[in-house]
Amino acid sequence: MCGIVGFLDKTQNSNAPVGQAILTMLTALGVRGPDSAGVALYRPPENGAFILRVKLGELDGAAEKGVSIAEQVGAFGFVKEVKTTAEYLRFVIDLQGEATPLTQFIESLDEEIEVVSMGRELEIVKQVGTPQNLDATHSVSTFLGTHGLGHTRLSTESRVDLSHSQPFWAHNYPDLAIVHNGHITNYHKLRRIYEQRGIRFYTENDSEIIGVYLADRLSQGLTFKEALDASLTDLGGSFSYLAATANYIGFAKDPFAFKPLLFTETDDFVAVATEEIAIRAAFGDGYAVREAQAKDVSVWQR
Repeated sequence: MCGIVGFLDKTQNSNAPVGQAILTMLTALGVRGPDSAGVALYRPPENGAFILRVKLGELDGAAEKGVSIAEQVGAFGFVKEVKTTAEYLRFVIDLQGEATPLTQFIESLDEEIEVVSMGRELEIVKQVGTPQNLDATHSVSTFLGTHGLGHTRLSTESRVDLSHSQPFWAHNYPDLAIVHNGHITNYHKLRRIYEQRGIRFYTENDSEIIGVYLADRLSQGLTFKEALDASLTDLGGSFSYLAATANYIGFAKDPFAFKPLLFTETDDFVAVATEEIAIRAAFGDGYAVREAQAKDVSVWQR
């Protein structure tokens, strides 16, 4: 019953109202998943710097914890911006060296800490509650950028908290995010394989495996389209998912086509959603909307 949405501005406008489009679609899908809501939003990089969103844990003491982390990560590069909102720390860093040591260091400071997103263009914010609550806390509707994903969740098999909410960032693969509706039936088998290779999982949510899988395939040299194509064979179950990187957005729909997914494409934009009502709410009735079919994979480049 989860709802997923995606949006890409095709006009080369780096200040498109991505946040408003994603939020409007999510709000229309709110009845599909009242447990939590989240977005993965992209905008052009800030002179090559990395943006990190870090879950701090409990609200009490979050600001002090955020300041402490920002001071300590100075050893990895010049920290340009620091802000704590609710349970999130956001900071921008001119990183010296690889990304993985930085994320590992941050998460070693406290067991409650998790790097929710990292990238030159990606920012993920998610929380328990409705899309309206997410906007009230993080001003999602004001975000300007190029493309994004959104998710509203009804939990069916794992607990309701920030970490189990979507979107998921593919940890230690900058700028890659996914949202998913459905079930990955070979999740436990794939998880064991990846854990034997030293990959850490942060939740018991089967959706998390999709980001790990795509990051692995991209690291092997597959293109974004090839990785999504391969997932139709390698991932079991009934699913529709959206994935995005700094330069691409796309979707894959399983061979059974049990999970709905619809989209519209014009000269100016692409919009994808679990239900047509979401696309109509954001963009009106003047566009043809098509339903993705079994084994459909579509990819658009920014």
